Amino acid sequence: MYDETTHQNSDNNQSFINLLSSKNILSGIKVDKSLHKLAGSNEENITEGLDGLSERLINYRDMGLSFAKWRALIVITEKLPSDYCISVNAHALARYAAICQEQGIVPIVEPEVFIEGQHSIYKSKDVNEKVFKKVFMELKDQNVDLESIILKPSMIIQGDKNTDKLPDEKIPEINLEFLINNVPSQVPGIAYLSGGMSDHDSILNLRNINKYAREKEIPLEITFSYGRGLQSAAMHEWRGKKENIILAQKIFIERCKEASLARQGL
Repeated sequence: MYDETTHQNSDNNQSFINLLSSKNILSGIKVDKSLHKLAGSNEENITEGLDGLSERLINYRDMGLSFAKWRALIVITEKLPSDYCISVNAHALARYAAICQEQGIVPIVEPEVFIEGQHSIYKSKDVNEKVFKKVFMELKDQNVDLESIILKPSMIIQGDKNTDKLPDEKIPEINLEFLINNVPSQVPGIAYLSGGMSDHDSILNLRNINKYAREKEIPLEITFSYGRGLQSAAMHEWRGKKENIILAQKIFIERCKEASLARQGL
């Protein structure tokens, strides 16, 4: 949820947090204050929101929220990302995670390497390796319990403007090799973001990665944390009109089912 949503109610005047809880669904909160220009850089950003975070988390915890999310965005160009951008964003991610755990909130750690660009899948892999190395170094230095985080990374895929056709097996092979080599074994699971992928590709890639993991008997818990990847088709159908609600709900449920099956490699 966003902060404003935590204060909103359903049509029968029940808070959304309580409504979800009654259906055995845990609620979480986006606590970062979005991207801002990184001082000393004309092209990169830093995620802000650490000021007053501890107090905000205490309030959210008392409202019944159990997890939080913080997104750092790393872009790829011929010259970027800079080591400086990776370093400050990794530090902020780890600081956020440490504060969350201090207040009894599970942190979703989201180091997103942006899909936008002309880069190859191998360039994406190289950048993700640099980012993960720094992020996990910061998490360790700031005494974050890795067994009590959720990792929300980008999939290792080529840039959206790169037209090279990859063999179907390349994406799962590269992603699983990357996870094995770069994610500490204490991390309980990976929840991929949909980050700019099409609805079709977000499901297909997740399915193929999990199918490959099962075939190779790789013991990783790999699931999804999709926003647009679940909602976009339903939102397009709904368009804010009451008469479209039932059909939009049906589309949303089908997308959730597809993603759930893909999480099983099916």
